[in-house]
Formats: sequence, C-alpha cells, structure tokens
Amino acid sequence: MNAVHAGGLDLPPGFQFHPSDYEIVSHYLTNKVRNTDFTYTAFEEVDLNKTEPWNLPIKAKWGKKEWYFFYQKDHKYSMGLRANRATKAGYWKATGRDKEVYNTIEGVVVVVGMKKTLVFYKGRAPRGDKTNWVMHEYRLDSSGRLPSPASASNSATNGATAIKASASVFKDEWVVCRVFEKTTGMKKTTAPTYQVAMDGADIDQNQNNILAIPMPL
Repeated sequence: MNAVHAGGLDLPPGFQFHPSDYEIVSHYLTNKVRNTDFTYTAFEEVDLNKTEPWNLPIKAKWGKKEWYFFYQKDHKYSMGLRANRATKAGYWKATGRDKEVYNTIEGVVVVVGMKKTLVFYKGRAPRGDKTNWVMHEYRLDSSGRLPSPASASNSATNGATAIKASASVFKDEWVVCRVFEKTTGMKKTTAPTYQVAMDGADIDQNQNNILAIPMPL
C-alpha cells in the first residue's frame, strides 16, 4: 500500500482532511489566537491580499480540492473593522449572511464562531467579473471572546458563563480560510444503493466523524 506523505505524516491512501465548522473554530482557530506560534500540518499562513486564489494551492501544505490557511486580516482603515479584501487581480466579495458556528456544553448551545462566504471577482469593484473561487472565512464569535473547554465548567450555567468570561481578543485578528474552486457544468451521477448486512458489534458508532489527521489537544 502506498502512503500519502503530508507534513511528515505517513497516511494510507484515501485519508482526507475535512474538519467540521466547529472543529475549525475550536481546535485550530482558537489555538492560533491563543498562541500565534501555533502551527498544524494542514494549515499554512498566507497573506490573502498578496496572493491570487489560483496561486493558493501552490502555497498550501495539504489538499487537492480545498485548502486551509491561517490569515491575519488587514483592515482598510486603522480604526475601522472593514477588512481589506483586494488583491492585484481582483477582490473577495461577501455573499449572503454570516452563519453562526455552535457548540453544546452540557446542554447549553453557545456561539463559538462565525462563518462568512466570499466569492472572488477579477477586476475592480463594483464591476468585477465573478469567478468560481470561493472562500469560507471563520472567525471567533462576535463578542470577540475565546470559547472555553467544556471540562472547565461544572454545570450548564457555569459552562456558558465560562465562555463569556474567557480572555477577550481582537475578533478579526486571526481567521481560518477554507478555499476551493467551485466546479460548474458537471452532471451529478447517483451511485447504486447496496444493502450490506453488518454486525453492529464490530462498528464503533462514535468513530463515524473522526478526522483523518489527529487534532491537537
């Protein structure tokens, strides 16, 4: 069996890195904000204002169809919150409303981050030409506070309070970006459905969503 080599890891063929929104915010972005020296195999630090989207796969450490980056946001104005999203060839434009990223701590649902979807346009705003390049940008929750580990609370109330009481940070300082090129004009094919009898004792139901790459503690 041929191994896949990525960042010093030898992984069997078929392994992929596709974390959920919650995992991106809680396991990777949170660690980066707490410690700017934090690095991880699948993530590369990049300046999105100096890199065109079609050049991002070359800079990435991992991925064939989607790529992950840590990015320290640049603001248009020193005292403003509006981010500078322009490159030499074009600009990233937000589409739709930001989506909340949730976690449940002892039965209490809390917002731990926000997800923004952007599309790249060639040229200058507002007359740019839309491309198929898409970016999902993840930031910490809108209050600008870090989520606390669930283990730090002894009750549902304490769990929610602990998150609000965590050390505050500049919410837009570091973000995680997932970049991919959307394919168009391809017909979806439906695979045949097979019923396979399996012994439930041989299946660990808790392993269904395990990442291909181990997450940092």
